[in-house]
Amino acid sequence: MKQVENTPHRINSISALHKLLGLPKPTHPLVSLIRNCDVKIVKDEFPTSLLLNFYKISYMGQVPAKVKYGQGYYDFDEGGMVFVAPDQLLTAPDDAEEYEGFNLFVHPDFLQTYPLAVGIKKYHFFSYATNEALHLSEKEKTTIESVFRIIGSELEERIDDSSQDVIISQIELLLNYSNRYYKRQFNTRKAVNHDVLTRLEKILDDYFNSETALTNGLPSVQYLAEELHLSPHYLSDMLRALTGQNAQHHIHNKVIEKAKVALSTTTLSIAEIAYSLGFGYPQSFNKFFKSKAKCSPMEYRQSFG
Repeated sequence: MKQVENTPHRINSISALHKLLGLPKPTHPLVSLIRNCDVKIVKDEFPTSLLLNFYKISYMGQVPAKVKYGQGYYDFDEGGMVFVAPDQLLTAPDDAEEYEGFNLFVHPDFLQTYPLAVGIKKYHFFSYATNEALHLSEKEKTTIESVFRIIGSELEERIDDSSQDVIISQIELLLNYSNRYYKRQFNTRKAVNHDVLTRLEKILDDYFNSETALTNGLPSVQYLAEELHLSPHYLSDMLRALTGQNAQHHIHNKVIEKAKVALSTTTLSIAEIAYSLGFGYPQSFNKFFKSKAKCSPMEYRQSFG
């Protein structure tokens, strides 16, 4: 198969993925665990990009080179994990070097009738960006590897009436461990995260001080994330771990801060303040301010009279 530039190759089934990778048919049509060392990718015969119709949970051990994930690179020299949701773009690696680790592929249909079918959406790391992958300590790697091996054992040795229950429970365990380790990662990277928080405050200050809100409206979480080169979910999760509040709360806090300054130090009308902060209607500003400050803008202004 020759590479087709700019056209993602869609894979709808795990059986089709196995065929593409030159592997035997999967023992289960809706879930598969593939060891990285079993895959031999010939670059010139592999699609440059893929769109999978199922979840991909990857653990990578020490890798001697950079690996492409999505549209960027991630340095896996120390190993780590990445999580890919259905229809998220994947880019083929630039080389075919072997590296340790596992790839777990789970079709959404495998989760049907289980709470995880809905619950999996609470794990925001499926929408994290390239540079936000999970780094693991040696002890964490051992734990993660043990869960993968239990899943592999179920798939290789005993497909029976209980297999799906066992595999689903192990997938959920894997996700819960990953969630714990991400929270740990937010804590161990506090110095870096405080820098992000400082930059976020400056972006918001510049946004309102430059009257951008007057023309563009209130800043969105997506806007902040793009300015900080982070994914929206990662930004909110990181801020929640650092401050107890997500990105939307930080935007609201800044709006209230700017509103209070304008109300207490200027003679601008309530409507003028509302428009300058990005509200399309003064009534919306009044409702927003009262919900946050527990008094109306006029009542707040009058308290300084």
